Amino acid sequence: MRSLYCCRSLEPTTLLPTPAVAARMKLKCLPEDFQVEELSEFEIQGGNYAVYKLTKTSLGTPEAIEAILRRWKIKREHISYGGLKDRHAITQQYVTISRGPRRDLNQQNFTLVYQGQTKQHFGPTDISGNRFHIVIRDLPRNVAQKYVNLRESLLVDRLPNYFDDQRFGSLGASREFIAQPWCAGNYERALWLALAEPNPHDRPDDREEKRILRDNWGNWVDCKAKLAQSSRRSIVTYLCDHPTNFKNAFALIRVDLRGLFLSAYQSYLWNHILAELIRSKVWHERVYEVGLSAQQVAFCTSLTMEEQDELSRVKLPLPSARIDLEGSALEAHYENVLRELGIELRELRVKYPRDSFFSKGERPALIVPHNLQMAMASDEQYSGRYKVTCDFELPRGSYATIVLKRLTLDPTAVSERTHEAAGSSVAVAEEE
Repeated sequence: MRSLYCCRSLEPTTLLPTPAVAARMKLKCLPEDFQVEELSEFEIQGGNYAVYKLTKTSLGTPEAIEAILRRWKIKREHISYGGLKDRHAITQQYVTISRGPRRDLNQQNFTLVYQGQTKQHFGPTDISGNRFHIVIRDLPRNVAQKYVNLRESLLVDRLPNYFDDQRFGSLGASREFIAQPWCAGNYERALWLALAEPNPHDRPDDREEKRILRDNWGNWVDCKAKLAQSSRRSIVTYLCDHPTNFKNAFALIRVDLRGLFLSAYQSYLWNHILAELIRSKVWHERVYEVGLSAQQVAFCTSLTMEEQDELSRVKLPLPSARIDLEGSALEAHYENVLRELGIELRELRVKYPRDSFFSKGERPALIVPHNLQMAMASDEQYSGRYKVTCDFELPRGSYATIVLKRLTLDPTAVSERTHEAAGSSVAVAEEE
C-alpha cells in the first residue's frame, strides 16, 4: 500500500493508497504546511446575525463549534457555518450566530474574530470556494521537479471531482455505511453502527465506550451502569425504558451527525457513478485506478479534446429518491451503477426522523484548480531533500487532496520515482 507520511501524530487515515508508486514523501510536517481559507462574497451589511471568522489549528470544525457553544452557552440551532474544514491544518472559515456576542473568543486551538452583523445565517451555498496552501516535503530533486512539471497537465486535463477520504470518516471496521440500514428501516443495525462499531478515528474514551456497548448490547441497565456521562449514555438511558424502540433511539443522535451519515453514503455512490462514467468515456490505456478509503476510483493521465469537452459539460446529480432522471442521458447510467451496488434510486430516502434527508443538487464531473502556482526549493526540514509548494483555489465542495492524488500518482512518473524510493520506509498518514 502506498501512503503519504505525516510527520505529526495524526489519527490514521489512508492517503493516496496504490501499489504502483513507492516514493517517500511527507505531508503536514508543520501546521502551516496545510492551510485552507474559505472564500465567500457574503455581505456584512447589518442585521441580527453576528458574523465571525473562525481560525483553527489541529482541530475539527465540529469540535470548535462545540467549544463555542459551551463557552458562550448558545443553543445549537443559533449557530451556522458553511462546511467542515480539515482537522490537521490551519483553516479559516465563517460562522454566524443569531444575536451572538459582538466580541472575539480566544481558545487554545482556535480564535473567533467578530466581523460585523448580517441579515441571515451563513451556510454552504455562501461559500464560493477555498484557497489552499500545501507543502509536500522530503522529496528527491527529480521527483520535486516532476511534480512542478505536471502543473500544465493539471490545468489542461482537469481533475475528476471525487469526494475524498475526509468524507468517509464515519465508515467503521465493517465498511458498512450507517445510512444503508437506516434507509432500509433497520434502526437497530444503524444504531449499533453509529454507537458501537470500532472506527480508526476513535479516541480512547470512544473506544472504551464502544467496547462496553458491544459487550453488553441489549442489556441496557448494565450498559448504563458502566458508561460515563456522554451522548451514548443518554441514548442508552432511553433504551432502559424502551428496550426495543431503536427507531426513536436512533433519532436521539444529533441531527448534524445523522446528516454526516447520509452525506458519506451519498458521496460514496456519487463517486461510483463518476468513476464508471470516466471508465466508459476515456480510452482504457489512459485510465488508472486509485484507492480511496472507501472505494477504487478512476483517474486519467490525459484527455483528448473531445473527452474534455464532453466530460466538462457533465454535472452529476447527487443520488437520492428525490432526483428525476427519466428520459435523460444519465438515467440508464445511474440505474446500471446502482444496480451493481445492490440498490435503486427509490430506496435512497429516509422515512424517519423527518429532520434528516439526502442532499439535493448536482456536482461537476471535472474541476480545474484556479490560480495554481507550484514551486520547488530546498527543504529546510530535511537536509539534502526538496519541497514543493502548491497554492491554488477550488470550487466549493472540492477536495485539495484530489489534486495531490492526481499530482503524486501520475503513472507517467513511476519509473523515475520507484528507483529513487527503493527500500524507503513508507508510513501511513491520514486526513480527517
